[in-house]
Amino acid sequence: MIPTLPRPDTLSPTALTALQARFGEQLSTAQAVLDAHGRDESRQESALPHAVLFAQNETDVVDALKLASEHGFPVVPFAVGSSLEGQVVPVNGGLSLDVSGMKAVLEVAAGGFQATVQPGLTYPELNRQIRHLGLFFPVDPGAEASLGGMASTNASGTAAVRYGTMRDNVLELRVALVSGEVIRVGSKARKTSAGYDLKNLFIGAEGTLGVITELTVKLWPLPANLVVLRANFASLGAAARCAVDIMGAALQPERLELIDERQIHAVNVHKGTDFPEAPTLWIELASPSSAALAEALELCRELVTDGGGVGLHAAHSAEERAKLWEARHHAYYAITALNPGHINMTTDLCVPLHQLPEVVEFTRREADAAGLDASIVGHVGDGNFHVLFHALPDDTETWARVNAVYDSMITETLARGGTCTGEHGVGLHKRAYLAREHADTLGLMRGIKALLDPAGLLNPGKILP
Repeated sequence: MIPTLPRPDTLSPTALTALQARFGEQLSTAQAVLDAHGRDESRQESALPHAVLFAQNETDVVDALKLASEHGFPVVPFAVGSSLEGQVVPVNGGLSLDVSGMKAVLEVAAGGFQATVQPGLTYPELNRQIRHLGLFFPVDPGAEASLGGMASTNASGTAAVRYGTMRDNVLELRVALVSGEVIRVGSKARKTSAGYDLKNLFIGAEGTLGVITELTVKLWPLPANLVVLRANFASLGAAARCAVDIMGAALQPERLELIDERQIHAVNVHKGTDFPEAPTLWIELASPSSAALAEALELCRELVTDGGGVGLHAAHSAEERAKLWEARHHAYYAITALNPGHINMTTDLCVPLHQLPEVVEFTRREADAAGLDASIVGHVGDGNFHVLFHALPDDTETWARVNAVYDSMITETLARGGTCTGEHGVGLHKRAYLAREHADTLGLMRGIKALLDPAGLLNPGKILP
């Protein structure tokens, strides 16, 4: 059972009547709809909104925000609910603003390598629509995430080592402010030096400063030749050190993923695969020609072998590569399926690359010493890794041990110059660690929030402690 937070009385009957008069059947107070908008993928807590609005266009968003300002009720943006840190949980009740119906591809400029889309469009659907042009959008957090939500959390994923995060792949935004004003930030040009970088202020703001109503994103040419090399290692530390060596060899992998033996076991059970259950690196390489790819693969084999890798296997076919990456993207669901009734706590940390092996080893030691079944996966080419803890919701003793290890691993990460979140965002779960990491700028952050949302109506309770 997901813990349910008490709902404050933040949406008055007068406000509800005003919303119903403006939106009619687009507004729902049905219990099943409220339940679906009261939690995210982490399922660590639940809080019900008073109503859900299914916005169809930017005008709907603007009018909803104007009514929120007039009547003083909170607004929490929502699309597919795939966040992992509680970002879409309406802890203060109010209105859940669902933009999943705003999912049009408005323009594709193939020659400019860009597309303009609405925020509810998912990244897999964008890729389905542009594949025939020989283009793709590379940010892939795994879940069928919406592009607006991905921008709001500055999501990344397996391809970030080569193509970067959402901040690197969004050119321009349209954002509705709580006042009802709509602003354009960024530029459709590939670079700009004009004024303050307001675009990146809204990327990663988790809907606390404004609601994204349109995005222009970068597109990339589909790689011509691809191969994925898989190798097993005796320990997580050895695999992580090998990943650092690969990055130092200037191979520029498309993806460089670390999966521990616990996660491999869960994937094998869930997907019916037969991957060796040992710490594993999956390394995807791309080259414009088959000859160049063969050369890169041979160098990678040498580095992996020198680093202690065994059982090397190269996946050349598109079918085999897709099967492998599907298994990686479904890793979270595999652990969930293996432990029915459990609540998950999944976190992500990011450290300078040279610090990665020591922090991964520290995390494994801490979890093992506490007797926890914690699995580790990582986008290790850029120093980002994830730890997934789980237990029954009422197992207070286990959760106390989880929280102690969680705190110690973030403390170690910050001490080594890292960050408490590389891609999941802050949401509800990491506010205390944000305060620890950025104590000197919290006041400035609060000032920006007060400037853009003086009444604190936009996604209250998130990011700032």
